[in-house]
Amino acid sequence: MMQRPPTIARHLVATSQHLAAQAGLAAMRRGGNAVDAALATAIALAVVEPVSNGVGGDLYAIVWDGQQAHGINASGAAPAAWSPARFAGRSAMPLTGWDSVTVPGAVSGWVELSQRFGALPFAQLFEAAIAYAQDGFPVSQVVAGKWARELNRLKDVPGFADDFAPVFAPLGRAPQPGETFRNPQLARSLQLIADSGGAAFYQGELARSLHEAAQAHGAVLSAADLRQQRAESMQALCVPYRDCTVLGLPPNTQGLVTLLALALLDLCPVAPDAVESVAWTHRQVEAIKLAFAHGYATLGSDALSAAALAPLLDLAQRQAMGQRIDPTRAQDFGGGKPPWGGTVYVTTADSDGRLVSLIQSTFFGFGSGVVVPGTGIHLNDRGGCFSLQPGHPNQVAGGKRPLQTIIPGLVLRDGQAWASLGVTGGPVQPQGQVQLLTRMIDAGWDVQRAVEAPRWKVEHAHGSVQLDFEPGFEPGLAAGLRALGHRADSPGLTGLDFGGAFAIARCGDAWAGASDPRRDGAVVGY
Repeated sequence: MMQRPPTIARHLVATSQHLAAQAGLAAMRRGGNAVDAALATAIALAVVEPVSNGVGGDLYAIVWDGQQAHGINASGAAPAAWSPARFAGRSAMPLTGWDSVTVPGAVSGWVELSQRFGALPFAQLFEAAIAYAQDGFPVSQVVAGKWARELNRLKDVPGFADDFAPVFAPLGRAPQPGETFRNPQLARSLQLIADSGGAAFYQGELARSLHEAAQAHGAVLSAADLRQQRAESMQALCVPYRDCTVLGLPPNTQGLVTLLALALLDLCPVAPDAVESVAWTHRQVEAIKLAFAHGYATLGSDALSAAALAPLLDLAQRQAMGQRIDPTRAQDFGGGKPPWGGTVYVTTADSDGRLVSLIQSTFFGFGSGVVVPGTGIHLNDRGGCFSLQPGHPNQVAGGKRPLQTIIPGLVLRDGQAWASLGVTGGPVQPQGQVQLLTRMIDAGWDVQRAVEAPRWKVEHAHGSVQLDFEPGFEPGLAAGLRALGHRADSPGLTGLDFGGAFAIARCGDAWAGASDPRRDGAVVGY
């Protein structure tokens, strides 16, 4: 199959839904910069791809402002009244209903990014999203398929028939591809957020609606919890990889997993024509497994970042960890099982050198299955990411952020922004980022080739570690990895979702963008 060329322009937007991409491009044509474009896109995605994100979700971003990088953590905390005792007797945290809902952080991120870096008035960023919600939009194909699957998962959640279904299944089913979907309640909520600079969501009319709905269902998410939500500025973490510096965000994200895997791989050179060889794929897989084992044993709230980062900051420790990788056999390093979830990713660039990497999510498809009556807003289930293991760094506690899977990525070369990338799909995210980066940096592939190429993923299935492959790899790769002891099948037995990747990279005096054919996405520019 012939590969599409990357899209090259001075201003670019790449994301998983073409209507949202057009909203971002329109913002730049009106005088906005890459940050305005990313926000207009993200807000539109909350309407046109509601399965994977929404107003009731969370957001992380890395912004290159033309001179330096800025990290933004707009994830929310558990209600202050949560404690381990509230979930006593459970084997795991709930993934549906009010006891899975943490404070939504995305709106606080929209406000923070606009105030610090934007050029357009905040309310203008909502115009396309409000129009899509009020007038309707044709549902895209991949989104329609996910919509149907998630409705089936959520049909037994309390409140589904009364609150959720009238908004997201008004015909008693998911919309079909090309069918027009409207959410006028959400249009009104977005207008309130736009007009109030975000205040309506955390301390105004929408905050009251959310608090009252929580009380009606015996939940403890309070008005005080909402008032305390703030997007946090943070310094991005970084590791050297070849002649580049790769940036990620510290806990409570799993960004450490990507960076630790790359730090281990940087200890070993690879020839450009060997990035898909048995030996290099084996080393990548083992590095990812080690990174997951370390990360999910130690990561939790951002208060643990200093201890968690020790292996990255100390070369001797990285070398010692790297020696655990045996080039002749696969190993099981243990560690936790990363959760799955639905996510959207946005990356934008402009002619002044700004580059934005932004990821937004409600976790599982449609999150908790909870819709706040009268608002059209569905809420996340990020509480499901907490651990119930006593003493674990990620153990549930009031006012604490859970560990999250969503991670934006950005790459510097010669001290300047060179690329941004993200891969949706829970545990696929760090694995996908590592594969994209080694293909782009080690092999010199263009972004579209790197994004379209087949991917592998490590899964914990049936009590052991499984390695899954997409079709398209050389036939000898799976056989060679099996010979090294990998439990490998092609295509994988644990699901066909290998994530959706989107990326932008420097190309001469312009930018080159890539959109993943595994999603409904697009790259648009001028």
